[in-house]
Amino acid sequence: MLDLNHKSIFITGGTGSFGKKFVETILKKYPQVKRLIIFSRDELKQFEMAQIFPQKKYPAIRYFIGDIRDKERLMRALHGVDIVIHAAALKQVPTAEYNPFECIKTNVLGAQNLIEASIDSSVKQVIALSTDKAAAPINLYGATKLCSDKLFVAANNMAGNNNITFSVVRYGNVMGSRGSVIPFFMNKKNEGKLPITHEEMTRFNISLEEGVDLVLFALKNTKGGEIFVPKLPSYRILDVAEAIAPKCKKEIVGVRPGEKIHEEMITESDSMNTIELENHFIIVPNAPFVSHEEQINKYLDYHGGKCVQSGFSYSSGKNTDWLNIKQLRELITMHVDSNFEASETTN
Repeated sequence: MLDLNHKSIFITGGTGSFGKKFVETILKKYPQVKRLIIFSRDELKQFEMAQIFPQKKYPAIRYFIGDIRDKERLMRALHGVDIVIHAAALKQVPTAEYNPFECIKTNVLGAQNLIEASIDSSVKQVIALSTDKAAAPINLYGATKLCSDKLFVAANNMAGNNNITFSVVRYGNVMGSRGSVIPFFMNKKNEGKLPITHEEMTRFNISLEEGVDLVLFALKNTKGGEIFVPKLPSYRILDVAEAIAPKCKKEIVGVRPGEKIHEEMITESDSMNTIELENHFIIVPNAPFVSHEEQINKYLDYHGGKCVQSGFSYSSGKNTDWLNIKQLRELITMHVDSNFEASETTN
C-alpha cells in the first residue's frame, strides 16, 4: 500500500491544473505528509494557490519560486526531498513553434537539470508527466517531450549507487484543463457556432482526478524506467460539440499546424516493448547489456500482465471504448461545470 505520510514531496509546475489537484488529493489522503513543495515561476499563481491552500491551515505546504532551467535553485529546493513529481513544461504548440529554443530550454534542458539535481540530492523517486504528443511527434512540443521521456527513462542508468528510480506517465487530453477543447467550446457557444478543426477528429479523455491516480499508481508500482499509459475512453469532437451546444452551427475550419486527427499514446514501433495490465499499458525500457527477451521478462515478472501483439498501437481513433453524447454531458457536469447540465436543460 502506498503511504506518503511523513514524506517530502516536490512538484514542479505545481501551480498548474494538475498540481492543484495533486496537492488537494495528497492533503486529503495523506494528512501527515511531511512537506509538499510547490515549485514554479509565477508568483501570482503561487499567491492565488496560497489562498486555496494557506500555509497556516496546511503547515506542510511550501511555495518556492524557481525555474527548472536554474539547476542551483533546484538543488536548494530539493534538499531533504523524497519524491519528485515533474509537471513543469512549456505546453502550447503554437508558442513552441514560434519560440523553439525556449521550449527546448524548459522541456529538455530543464528535465536534465531536474534529473541531475534529484540524483545529487538523494531523492528516492521521480515521476515525470508526459503527453500523447510525445508518441510519433509532429510538432516541436511533442519532440521535446519525447526527448524528455528518453532522458527520464535513461536516468535510471546514470543513478549509480543512488537508491532512486525514474519513471514516466503518459496521458492525453485532460477534460476541462486550461486551453482544452471543452472550455473553449463552452466559451464559444453563445456566438452561435463552434469551430471544428476536422470532422473525424478524436481524442482520449481523462479527468484531472484520473491523472493524479495514474501518478499515484506509478509511485506505488514502478520498478524504474517504465512509461505508464492508462486505458482510456475516446470521444469524437463532433460529439463534444453536440453535447455542449446542440443548437450551434458547426463550422469546419481545418486542422491547425502540428495537430493530429487522432491521439496516439503507443506507436506500432513501441509494441515490441509494451506489456498490458488490466487497466494500463507499460512501455518497458531498452537495456544496453541485456537481451530484449530478458528485459521484457524482468518487467513481466515484476508487474504481471502479458505482452501486446506485434504491430499493436494505441490510438484514440482505433479505440474500443467510446463516450457517447449523454456520457460526455455527465462528465462535463462532474469535472468541468456543475451548472452545465441545468443550463443545457433550461436552453
